Amino acid sequence: MLGQLLLAASRSGVVRRSVSGFPLTKKVVQRFVAGEGVQEARAAIERLRDANLAVTVDHLGEETLDARAAEDTANAYITLLQAVEPLRLGARGEVSVKLSAVGQRLDESMALEHAREICAAAAASGSTVTLDMEDHTTVDSTLSILRKLREDYPATGVAIQAYLFRSEQDCRDLSSEGSRVRLVKGAYREPASVAHQGKTDVDKAYVRCLRILMAGKGYPMVATHDDRMIAITELLADRFGRTIGDHEFQMLYGIRTDRQEALAGAGHTVRVYVPYGDDWYGYFMRRLAERPANVAFFLRALGGK
Repeated sequence: MLGQLLLAASRSGVVRRSVSGFPLTKKVVQRFVAGEGVQEARAAIERLRDANLAVTVDHLGEETLDARAAEDTANAYITLLQAVEPLRLGARGEVSVKLSAVGQRLDESMALEHAREICAAAAASGSTVTLDMEDHTTVDSTLSILRKLREDYPATGVAIQAYLFRSEQDCRDLSSEGSRVRLVKGAYREPASVAHQGKTDVDKAYVRCLRILMAGKGYPMVATHDDRMIAITELLADRFGRTIGDHEFQMLYGIRTDRQEALAGAGHTVRVYVPYGDDWYGYFMRRLAERPANVAFFLRALGGK
């Protein structure tokens, strides 16, 4: 119930203004967000690189209905990629793009063109792009844009949200050779007509999707902080003859850093999802919705503890 309330709040302008007005809010947000500017993001990326962690960087923002804002977001990604190129991250550094932030809700062709520009900048630095998945109304459009991008940039990845009923079939369709798929549980408020609602059902759906991807020929990117899911991934890797280099784990910036470092120390590729930018509210509220411990952390900080 708390999670559903927080997801509703993530779309509320009134709550946004209230939360953003707390003097300590931005200080707390720093746990989950690498900073507002490119240089802050670059510093965080460098620290993670030095800890033997890969990164995927998200310039925060979504659902723009303004063509200039969409262009600005695309340019922000290009600027970021140019700024981190001297770090020589190669495939261990990529960017994550929400298509709604580059014009998807305005014009699909606009979003595709901006995404192409970002993919070109990423390729020039030896990097890649993964398309974030948003609410269920965007899935078909996102997968259509993915197919077009992969014609020129075959390494382009995509996120699939396990809680959607359709996702098992999407995983089957995306499990071909070289296909990079980030599997997440899902962090949007979705109706019962399209998505599992209970935690147990979502977990079971995640395992079913995970099994499809691990049995396939693609490159699964297992986005989880759940030790059970990590253990299941390792069991499935053994069952399907996968090696430590043909899949990876992904975790969020600021969450379970000890687990991130332990997995990396054991030889796994661990990629940290690094968000930055001043449009942090929606992202922040979804992180609170995912784990009650995050809410407790936020409240303690607001209380000065």
